Amino acid sequence: MSLASTRWQYLYFTPNKLAWNQERSWQILERYHRSLGSLLNFTLSLDVMGLSLRDLQEALYHLLGSVLFVSAINRVTIEAQVHMDSHRQAKLVQTPPILIVDGVWVDIQYASAETKVDRAGHVRQLRQAQDRVVLTALAVWPDGNHEVLHYEIAEQEDIQGWETFFAHLIERGLDPAAVELVVSDGSLGLPAAMTKHLPQAKQQRCITHKVRRIQDYLSYAQLPTQTEQGQALKPSEAKSQRRYQIQSDAYDIYKAEDEAAAQQRLAAFVEKWQALEPKAVKTFERDIKLTFSFYSFDELLHPRIRTSNLIERLFEEFRRKSDEIGAFPNEQSCLTIFFLVVQRDQAKHDRSSMAKN
Repeated sequence: MSLASTRWQYLYFTPNKLAWNQERSWQILERYHRSLGSLLNFTLSLDVMGLSLRDLQEALYHLLGSVLFVSAINRVTIEAQVHMDSHRQAKLVQTPPILIVDGVWVDIQYASAETKVDRAGHVRQLRQAQDRVVLTALAVWPDGNHEVLHYEIAEQEDIQGWETFFAHLIERGLDPAAVELVVSDGSLGLPAAMTKHLPQAKQQRCITHKVRRIQDYLSYAQLPTQTEQGQALKPSEAKSQRRYQIQSDAYDIYKAEDEAAAQQRLAAFVEKWQALEPKAVKTFERDIKLTFSFYSFDELLHPRIRTSNLIERLFEEFRRKSDEIGAFPNEQSCLTIFFLVVQRDQAKHDRSSMAKN
């Protein structure tokens, strides 16, 4: 992403002069047009990595010799919206065989019906933070490479939200018949949306979500009171040991070479834990077939497509930035920051791939 061709008009001041620079392009940027393209990209990178606008103000002073107003620095991020819009609207040239989909929740401010009168006597419309979800699709290609394909804001992670999401992907050029697998957590609205828009695709339920949910249904019956070495075992330690053992056994199911072997391990799991933890076993067995779909694909892809971890790591980066911001002022700013996080994540992935080669 290059911002070097943009003509910037900013409010700035130096230690000796305050100037309102509206009529002409900023002379510093014009004079060092080429080099500052990289500087502005660097500024965006620092912003996404967690530096506040005040921190950026201080950092850029040492580079430019001028102190920029925070509103001026914020314009750098605003300009990235143009690139974000272009990225989200670009036509898809190819359709990946595998999609990993999920949503990350954020707070966004929207205008409300309430108003207030400020000190100057002006009537101002109040804004209120509301919950929204950024639905996201990450493409996984046969060679294992992956990239974020599409993202948009929805009111809910429900049937309507996913149907609209897939419809927009198809409008951009996604071939519904070419999608073979959709990896997700337990989103309730997703299966119905897939049936309508991606009828050929299988669903792969994330095994991490599946295994972690076991702990919510543990009864901790017949807990041991001592270790195998005869040492006393506290109740809290015994519970922790039970959680670790049953979840470890569940994960071992998915380490089998093929689905037939995984089914055998599942049968052994049920036989071992049914009497002690019937509710947990019953919950784990529900829709268990959906967690075996990854076995239909190349073994090299299994670590990438049996969980939604690839997209969860991206969301973790985005949450760190969104937590720092609080409530986004509008949807555009939310999508722009998400776009910048995606760009940074892709750059790290590219560097990692180059290092392996």
